[in-house]
Amino acid sequence: MITLDGLGKTYRSPLRRRAVEALTGVTLAIPDGEVLGIAGPNGAGKSTLISLLLGFLDPSAGRVAIDGRAPRAWVRARGAGYLPELVALPGRWRAADALARAAVLSGMPGRERARRVAAAIERLGLEEHAGKQVRQLSKGTLQRLGLAQALLADHALLILDEPTHGLDPLWTQRFRDVVREERRPGRVIVVASHNLDELERVADRVAILHRGRLERVAEPGAGPTGGWRRLRLAAPHPALAIAFPGAEPVGSGGIEVRVRGEAAELSAALRVLLEAGAVVEAWYPERSRLEAAFREAVGEG
Repeated sequence: MITLDGLGKTYRSPLRRRAVEALTGVTLAIPDGEVLGIAGPNGAGKSTLISLLLGFLDPSAGRVAIDGRAPRAWVRARGAGYLPELVALPGRWRAADALARAAVLSGMPGRERARRVAAAIERLGLEEHAGKQVRQLSKGTLQRLGLAQALLADHALLILDEPTHGLDPLWTQRFRDVVREERRPGRVIVVASHNLDELERVADRVAILHRGRLERVAEPGAGPTGGWRRLRLAAPHPALAIAFPGAEPVGSGGIEVRVRGEAAELSAALRVLLEAGAVVEAWYPERSRLEAAFREAVGEG
């Protein structure tokens, strides 16, 4: 659905002699039905890439196309759901009125507006806040209001920039459910976030940007074979040293260790531990595949 071919963006200012290359040579294909994550350090080019995808900016080099059309033309014709990194609405507007205005701006038919606004309020748990002014809303509630407006219309392109920013743990979990519900053939969902754990949970692939370049596209999942894993017991057990003689203690108490090895070797050692009567509380990769890929991409090994 979306193709980026040698995409680049250079900012030039009359006050500066030196041009700033925000993006350089980004090439990527995003098929419909995919949830694509975008990750990178501050200044990596994430916001510029989003602006190019939405047609807010024109590229300085290369090409970006949605279904073969320039983003600005495509979005004008089809619309897009967009949650900006910072939700900025007039403070005197009431939450329900803000959503109604967003529905009008999206070109939604009048007969659908009230129904969709009511559905969005219920879906994002905003019932008790619908009559409040925007300036009265907490940070997390304002974020949910922004997410509600992004989901009002059934657009084929949905771009969410730092969507869990300010959300409490409960609504962070519900956001994951929302992404799963919104996924469908014919739609692309782009989620930009500094939170690798969230991208691990919701994205099919994650584009990792660094200094304006696409360093790699990673697939979230368990850590690589042979990587470090953490093992935590409910209580100390003498069989731990027998099953994992090379384990490295983590903290005090003798219940959590770091272990490393091939999958078959670790499975056999874990079996020995369990057969000896130890109770395992946790067994997980020390680094996810995405975290490992991110660290390598940005030069932190």
